[in-house]
Amino acid sequence: EFDDKKEKSSRFDTLRHSLAGMMRSPKAMLGSSTSFFDVIPTSERPLAEQEWYHGAIPRTEAQELLRQQGDFLVRESHGKPGEYVLSVFSDDQRRHFIIQFADSQYRFEGTGFPTIPQLIEHHFSSKQVITKKSGVVLLNPVVKDKKWILNHEDVVLGELLGKGNFGEVFKGTLQRDKVPVAVKTCKEDLPPELKIRFLSEARILKQYDHPNIVKLIGVCTQRQPIYIVMELVSGGDFLSFLRKKKDELKTKQLVRFAVDAAAGMAYLESKNCIHRDLAARNCLVGESNVLKISDFGMSRQEDDGVYSSSGLKQIPIKWTAPEALNYGRYSSESDVWSYGILLWETFSLGVCPYPGMTNQQAREQVEKGYRMSCPQRCPDDVYKVMQRCWQYNPEDRPKFSELQ
Repeated sequence: EFDDKKEKSSRFDTLRHSLAGMMRSPKAMLGSSTSFFDVIPTSERPLAEQEWYHGAIPRTEAQELLRQQGDFLVRESHGKPGEYVLSVFSDDQRRHFIIQFADSQYRFEGTGFPTIPQLIEHHFSSKQVITKKSGVVLLNPVVKDKKWILNHEDVVLGELLGKGNFGEVFKGTLQRDKVPVAVKTCKEDLPPELKIRFLSEARILKQYDHPNIVKLIGVCTQRQPIYIVMELVSGGDFLSFLRKKKDELKTKQLVRFAVDAAAGMAYLESKNCIHRDLAARNCLVGESNVLKISDFGMSRQEDDGVYSSSGLKQIPIKWTAPEALNYGRYSSESDVWSYGILLWETFSLGVCPYPGMTNQQAREQVEKGYRMSCPQRCPDDVYKVMQRCWQYNPEDRPKFSELQ
């Protein structure tokens, strides 16, 4: 039986193959009356093609998928690449068993088989216990949701669009229908915590559908480098757009951008999603100049809409609310503060906030009550919204639902 401590050494390894199993659909459960061969037509199929194989999903996500007596799935182990774990719900506990491999045979403690699918088929169909000590029996395969799974071969990379903290972003094409896409790649030498942040963006975006939120198309996680495949937004990032088009943009269009951003953020607010990195550089401009919120690598979804962070690195200080900087307390209200900074960027046509100040100087001045002055082209009504967003007390700031 699996020792919890063995899986803590490499959290990222468990995310490498498949994010698609992280959300369980109503059809994911198959009762014990269902034939095993409805789930696995043949045990000769490769492991990656088995419906109950969820790849390298995190241990915590696997445990959330196991809800009823006998629920089971197979995933890749945290500690060792190429080592596999059977996760089962039994007697109100989530149990984890390493699939042993020796002498070219896979087994738990009894009969060995040449492949993992044959081993799992044997225990499922015969109802033989996994180990005598545990008494665990496999009853219900937890089937992965394949909607978001893409193979690397499904995507053709094109020109390099840019580079970020996690890796490079390419223009690409989906093979199946020749649709242009944006492909985010993850550097293989990133620290594990950054790789987890990279993949968390896909976990969040797969739940959302809104015209002002960038859309996820799928993930390629079967091998390195990992891809997140998203809709290609034609106008590029909002900050570069503002700076490039500053002589052409009218005030009316700038107001439309502000409304689009508020609508996207109101949608996130309704989902208890805290973005934590709202800024012009993290928005995209699409067809007909529609603004879309992007870059969810720092985002969190919390039941109460509040997230406490004790060790977030690379904080965007000039965009971050005082309570988040001082106490690590993030909420939709702290996103509203950042929205006020985004408004200032918009109407200053891409000027960096707190011009002439370092990050530390800006932070100190805000604590003393300083707020940036109204940009030259900004209507008074819009500047009043900025000032409301920059109220020191989070409860005094408006909701996004009021701003859209």
